[in-house]
Amino acid sequence: MMNPVAELSAVEVDYPKRGRALGPFNLSLGAGQITALVGPSGCGKSTALRLLAGLEQPTRGTVTRAAGRGETSVVFQAPTLAPWLTARENVALPLELSGTPRKLAREKAGEALARVGLAGAEDARPAQLSGGMAMRASLARALVTEPRLLLLDEPFAALDEITRRTLADDVLKLWAQTRPAIVFVTHNVEEAAYMADRVVVITRGPGRIAGEVRVEAPLPRPPGFRATEVFREASEAVSQLLAQGAEMAA
Repeated sequence: MMNPVAELSAVEVDYPKRGRALGPFNLSLGAGQITALVGPSGCGKSTALRLLAGLEQPTRGTVTRAAGRGETSVVFQAPTLAPWLTARENVALPLELSGTPRKLAREKAGEALARVGLAGAEDARPAQLSGGMAMRASLARALVTEPRLLLLDEPFAALDEITRRTLADDVLKLWAQTRPAIVFVTHNVEEAAYMADRVVVITRGPGRIAGEVRVEAPLPRPPGFRATEVFREASEAVSQLLAQGAEMAA
């Protein structure tokens, strides 16, 4: 892969008392590529994401990542919005912290909120937002810096199925505007096959790569994609790799 946006090379992560959590693990992310990481609880998916985010260092191995300010954004499972700030102020925060004048930062925040369907909610505080709206605000905050790498750590896990599906389509539409590389951590096989063009399956901890599945279909997904043979075959292939990964780790 030419000039990957980020790369994990032979990384291993050991924790005191818990021992090895991840690795050896290799992952290379191409520009504009959407990669889903799928595996059982405790396999090291979120650890790999934290390495890519620069929030954690490997015990061994090398992490190469988009290092410029604002070039990597993370959306966690919980929205992590500052409760004392409005939606606009929350979204403007990364720009203001990087030195963008407040007026311009808040203009860009308003535009980002409109892109995620929150026009009219700019002055609402997090407590006034539904779970889906709070996640949209988190996405707006992550995208306002136009990152080269967007990391999503099970962002829809706490949401109902209808909201999950709507947000999956919304993320893909937003991706199409600036095409960052995306890494998406999920337990949900069908969600992975729907959102990613590449699904990497991880074994039980310590997590290693059991294999990967390419989903050969257009992104964003066309209407009715979940009913297609391509989607069903990709989902089944990921499920089979998960089963094999469990056996590899046993």
